Amino acid sequence: MRARGAKVTDLAVIVIAADDAIMPQTREAISHAQAANVPMIFAVNKIDKDGANPQKIYEQLAGMNILVEAWGGKFQSQELSAKQGLNVDLLLEKILLEAELLELKANPQREANGTIIEATLDKGRGYVATILVQNGTLKAGDLVVSGQHFGRVKAMMNERNKRVDIAGPSTPVLILGLNGAPQAGETFKVYEDEGEAKDVANRRAQILREQGMRAKKHITLAEIGRRLALGSFKELKVIIKGDVDGSVEALSDSLQKLSTEEILVSVIHKGVGQINESDVVLAEASDAIVIGFNVRPSLQANRLAENAGIQIRTYSIIYTAIDEIRSAMEGMLEPKVQEKIVANVEIREVFKFDKATVAGCVVIDGRIKRDNKVRLIRDGIVVYPTGEGASAELASLKRYKDDVKEVLMGMECGLTIKNFSDIKAGDIVEAYEEEEVKRTL
Repeated sequence: MRARGAKVTDLAVIVIAADDAIMPQTREAISHAQAANVPMIFAVNKIDKDGANPQKIYEQLAGMNILVEAWGGKFQSQELSAKQGLNVDLLLEKILLEAELLELKANPQREANGTIIEATLDKGRGYVATILVQNGTLKAGDLVVSGQHFGRVKAMMNERNKRVDIAGPSTPVLILGLNGAPQAGETFKVYEDEGEAKDVANRRAQILREQGMRAKKHITLAEIGRRLALGSFKELKVIIKGDVDGSVEALSDSLQKLSTEEILVSVIHKGVGQINESDVVLAEASDAIVIGFNVRPSLQANRLAENAGIQIRTYSIIYTAIDEIRSAMEGMLEPKVQEKIVANVEIREVFKFDKATVAGCVVIDGRIKRDNKVRLIRDGIVVYPTGEGASAELASLKRYKDDVKEVLMGMECGLTIKNFSDIKAGDIVEAYEEEEVKRTL
């Protein structure tokens, strides 16, 4: 979202609290502005608060190789108090000065074009898009095309929700009349001819459909081989619906980044608006879960989901959704089997009989049980069993002439190893147990 904002803007004002430090979000905003080559002005706010220390902020900025003009650098800065309105006029002057130096100009005497900031579906008004006019003048009744969506501007509202008829360069407005919710960050353009506008939108819609079909990863022989090699490959399919396109996009990207070698998070559908019956039908057909961000399912969709056993999860905080999906993925992981060594037994004497080779032993540490898995170690090297995942078992465990279930540390015992007779005095029998450990991503 910050990256998208940095690409749209001509000039970034980075607001930092004077009584605090530069937070990770601020660092992220600065790095996005630098990546987009956008000039920055630093507004150091809350200078009226106790403990305000603007010099500390400038020092931290210097640590990021950003020097403000007061420190001999090229970046403008202004200390102000938004609450009291102190020095806000000076900040505005500095913004105008920067704009003048950069020669930021636009032509209002032409068809408008610009960028979609956000899009949403309003129950009473239909699809609503917040746009920023970057060149030309947008008028009510103009034919707008953005991505695969188009429509005439039925109404325009300014930032105070007051109706306006025209919007010049650098003016943000809310427009009604598009036939869908365009993607946040998409550009828009005004067309004179309605036929041309429809053709452009339909051609783009067709290209997007074809791209979607090609992007769907169909199963291949190589993919089957990869899944077989992993042994326990799983896929978590997700359908995302949200109130605004920006949130849907952010949530979709965050969930897909959770994908691992063993579990793939696949967003099979995402859209803006209420969770409807078609979403539930798709979830049922593809065995997916439905995630709603600041939206709720319709009555019919809820009933259908209950009958079909489809899970609909609704959230209002992105991090909560990500954490819950991560926990669900950890539940899908196969438990990891971990070895725990329970005893070391030293072989003192070896007795060979017709049917078996018996080892006379002493338990050095721990306790050995009859059902433990064992390894034979000679001079620190595992002699039996060798090979990955191989395990050996005891054929018998005795104290004197009696079979026993376990022998404690310091006690003597006799044992035989199943299907193995090459035992020598001085060998160590290592007994271990396998326990399942819950895995985390």
